[in-house]
Amino acid sequence: MKWMSWKYFRQLTLNLVGDPMKGQGDWIVDDSAKTNQAFGCLPNDRPLEELLECGIILVDKPSGPSSHQLAAWARSMLGINRIGHGGTLDPFATGLLTLLCGRSTKVTGELLKKPKRYVAVIRFRRPFESEELHELVSQMQGEIYNVPPKESAVKVQVRTRELTKSELTQTEEGDRVHLLSIDCEAGTYIRTLIRDLGLLSNNECELLELHRSSSGSLRDQMACTMQQLADAVFLWKEHDDTKGILRLLSPVEEILDDIPKIIIKDGAVAALSHGAPLARPGIVSIPKGLPTGTTVLLSSLKGEAVAIAELSVDSDEIPGMKNGQVATPRTVIMQPGTYPQTWSKE
Repeated sequence: MKWMSWKYFRQLTLNLVGDPMKGQGDWIVDDSAKTNQAFGCLPNDRPLEELLECGIILVDKPSGPSSHQLAAWARSMLGINRIGHGGTLDPFATGLLTLLCGRSTKVTGELLKKPKRYVAVIRFRRPFESEELHELVSQMQGEIYNVPPKESAVKVQVRTRELTKSELTQTEEGDRVHLLSIDCEAGTYIRTLIRDLGLLSNNECELLELHRSSSGSLRDQMACTMQQLADAVFLWKEHDDTKGILRLLSPVEEILDDIPKIIIKDGAVAALSHGAPLARPGIVSIPKGLPTGTTVLLSSLKGEAVAIAELSVDSDEIPGMKNGQVATPRTVIMQPGTYPQTWSKE
């Protein structure tokens, strides 16, 4: 068997899956840990079959079909049983829609939490000077009330959402049509926001177009069209050419890069893939300053997502521990059996 040290693999994966140790610093509790190359692999080296079982596709949604329809079309084209989507876009809206294949649907909740960026084209009934609108829009930041519209799929009730940035970027048609850029918390209803803008300005306002340009670290420039996906599937299934489809499928780790990561040993990977809790001896490194209850990503030495878990103790206590449970898995991502079991069943 070939083994490689944790230090070597950390350097190897920095440019492929991001630095799993980035943040406010890490406790390195075992720098001698090694990973067996015979099991698992770097996320970006996964074969097509594994990506279809647990991968993502970023789609540039066109205006017209619903998000559910696009997921159904992709499911039929790819010939797999399970595809979901993260963050519903209304039929008239366009932009970034993340499709989740197979086991990656387990992390839909994490995707839905990510902040979003939208570009909105709005039209006022009467001309609204750009200087005045710019001042009004710039004030629409921070915590705001955001009641879902009647046509939404969720219960209509008063709630708040955070706007981190809103700005006027362009004005046309005699100060009636304007282009806005909005950075907001997940779950913000832009249609409601535009309606409220009309109420605040005493000038009825309607949303003409809406485009989602980003979700967390994912950008619309990274997305493919449904036609490109169909072409790639055709080349794969009819001509056994997988180059196109492999370019459109990404490992699930792409949407988990903003969760604090605990790097664990191969033996712990095997146990955790069966739902076992993470014990102190299985840790290679852990970020500093994480309080009990923090959501963390348990990651292998190769950068593979093993499970999303909740810390059972403060991370700063862990270097002083010799034994004991440190995290409880909430969502197991890795397929059991990927790494061999090293514990006894007795």
